[in-house]
Order: sequence, then C-alpha cells, then structure tokens
Amino acid sequence: MNRITQKLQEDKKILSIYFSAGYPNLNDTVQIIQDLEKNGVDLIEIGLPFSDPLADGPTIQASSTQALHNGMTTQILFDQLKNIRESVKIPLIIMGYFNPMLQYGIEAFCKKCAEIGIDGLIIPDLPVDVYADEYKTIFEKYGLINVFLITPQTSDERIRFIDSVSNGFIYMVSSASVTGSQSGFGNVQVDYFERIAGMNLKNPQIIGFGISNRETFNQATKFAKGAIIGSGFIKHLSEIGSGKISEFVGGIR
Repeated sequence: MNRITQKLQEDKKILSIYFSAGYPNLNDTVQIIQDLEKNGVDLIEIGLPFSDPLADGPTIQASSTQALHNGMTTQILFDQLKNIRESVKIPLIIMGYFNPMLQYGIEAFCKKCAEIGIDGLIIPDLPVDVYADEYKTIFEKYGLINVFLITPQTSDERIRFIDSVSNGFIYMVSSASVTGSQSGFGNVQVDYFERIAGMNLKNPQIIGFGISNRETFNQATKFAKGAIIGSGFIKHLSEIGSGKISEFVGGIR
C-alpha cells in the first residue's frame, strides 16, 4: 500500500509541510526532511523549483528563485534523495510544475520517483482531464498518487470528476489567491469548507494556503483530514535557517 494511503488511514489530523528543495542552501534538502519527520510531521511536500511558479506567492517564489540560483535541478534533487528511504519513513510528495517533468520525460520522471521512494506528485498546472487521458496509466504503473487541487471556484461537477480519478487526497486550496497571501479564515472560507465536507467525497481533503500557525491549523482541520503549511515554514527557514525546526513544528501542535 502507498505510504500516503497508509498515513491517511491513521486516526489523527495530518500536518503536511512544504519547502523548496535546495533552500536555504543547495544541500539542506535531506537534513530538513529528516528533521521534519523527527519532530512529528506526517507528510512532506518537496518543492521542485521552477522559474515561473504560477500558484506561488512571493515567499515561496523567492525560495524557489534562491534554490535555482543555488544550482538546484531535477537531477540534483533525485541525486540528493536517492538514499532517503534509509532514514525517512513518512510519505514524501514532489510538488512542482509540469514543464521540468516534461523535459525530463514523464515516464522517466515517474520511474525515478518510484526508485527513490517518492509516494506522489502535486502538479498544479497539469489539468485533470489531460492527466486522466494521457498520464494516469503511467503514474499507476509506478505506484504514484497524483494529488489535484480544488478552489472555492471549482464546480461541484469538476470536484466529483477529480474525486473519481484520485486515489489519495484532494488538495483543498482555501482561497482563490496565491500561497502566503492571507492569515486566518473568514466566513466565505468556512462556508466553502463546509460545502466540500458535505459532498462526502471518497478521498479525504487536506487544506492548504493561509495556514501558518496553531490557530489556523486547528481551524482548517475542523473541516478536513489535515492541513499544509508552506509559506510559514519557508519564512522560518529564511529567518532562522534550517535549525530549530522543532520550535516551528512545536508551535503548530
């Protein structure tokens, strides 16, 4: 069974952390992953830096740009992660944009992910229809879960289609803005969370965008299986470096 599926079956709220591979320094990737697991994080999203990250706000964009300046590439990330399963047991997801994966070769990329123990992918700019028609069989061949995003503007019909082709969790974007652009949730977001919860989808939802502390984590996980923190953790890395990860995670739960 895929590690993501196993983790989702646990009777707990999932804390997922996102960071850009190769940030703050090129070779920090593995140590950050190990420290996050050691401090009780349930799932890690490893950002593959890209020059035009359309869904990302300024904090993640800046970390992605710095990682590229540091020399991060798809191949270097794979080289860094080649022995990751000797020390890390929790689910690992690569989150990135489709262009670098296409350049690498979709099947070659998926094969490499399977070899090193990556459990899934999040590709914000890969339309679900294209995935279902052209790539789903490749992902399934290599045991990879592909995670799709929904927003408050996504129609019920499309949400149900995404649910039908998904086999892990649905990444529930809390608002129509980019990452890191809000703090806390208003009535509009709560109504949206309640609407999705009421749809009784087969895949659990994990909420991302706008979660940065214990209060917003607890608020989001009232309505969903878990929550994702990205910009808040990258701000921590930019201010404190890759040390004191225990303080950051301890401040969430």
